[in-house]
Amino acid sequence: MRLVHYQTPNLASTFNRLSSLGGELSQLLESQFTGWLPPLDVQESKDNYTIRVEVPGLKREDIEVSLENDELTITGERKTEPAVEGTEVHRQERSYGKFSRVLTLPTAVAADQVKAQYKDGILTVTLAKTEAAKPKQIVVSE
Repeated sequence: MRLVHYQTPNLASTFNRLSSLGGELSQLLESQFTGWLPPLDVQESKDNYTIRVEVPGLKREDIEVSLENDELTITGERKTEPAVEGTEVHRQERSYGKFSRVLTLPTAVAADQVKAQYKDGILTVTLAKTEAAKPKQIVVSE
């Protein structure tokens, strides 16, 4: 049997390698995925699901909401602003392009009662649960 002297890993070197790998992965994913994903919140009450999506800068006509079977799809596009002649971009952190969010609903909803409202850059979609999907109180008998 051979004994090997243990060496403490160099944490700075390990961190630098991980950071470099993270940057390479980020560049790879950005080249493969040209869209963006707006953040969203999903809430559930006894009667409804409420989805709020942050899409500032979009016009109402740039957003589409559809419901098919048990999937809610929200798509849209934020168009890039035209470049101003004689200027140079130093930083661009806002995302542009098409986006698509697909949410699988855990219970049935009433398709004819879906409401979508867009105000102050927030899209709010309210989906009413069907009566069969609503929770019921069951009386326990003797």
